[in-house]
Amino acid sequence: VNNAGVGHVGPVESVSVEEMKRVFETNFFGVVRMIKAVLPEMKRRQSGHIVVISSVMGLQGIVFNDVYAASKFAVEGFCESLAVQLLQFNVFVSMVEPGPVNTDFELKLMEEVSRSQFPGTDPVTVRYFKDVYLPASHEIFATLGQSPAAVAE
Repeated sequence: VNNAGVGHVGPVESVSVEEMKRVFETNFFGVVRMIKAVLPEMKRRQSGHIVVISSVMGLQGIVFNDVYAASKFAVEGFCESLAVQLLQFNVFVSMVEPGPVNTDFELKLMEEVSRSQFPGTDPVTVRYFKDVYLPASHEIFATLGQSPAAVAE
């Protein structure tokens, strides 16, 4: 089971390419590295099941989650393609794509971005992010957020 990931939220124009690479390094290349580590043995024994925890944002992008969603879309494409290739080896790939999950990780991320100034971003976008997106996101997590235990079931 592969469950590593980092979040990122905010106006894309304030995100450096280096920060984008950091998100992809964990969310996409972390999955790739794990699969590469276990795949040869699974193929050799003609048996295995790889479970990757992704996100609903790998299926549908959400405003101000551009980089995070892109990293999860990459995971989706990689795993969907790999799943077909591995059928002949009796190795299966499953994806779990939860919606909002209430974790300390999510709370910390939202707290950090609420204090950010988003350099390079126009005032209209910053205002929309802080006055519309953040309160709506908080409400979604408060009302629809799942517990990690519920996702695990």
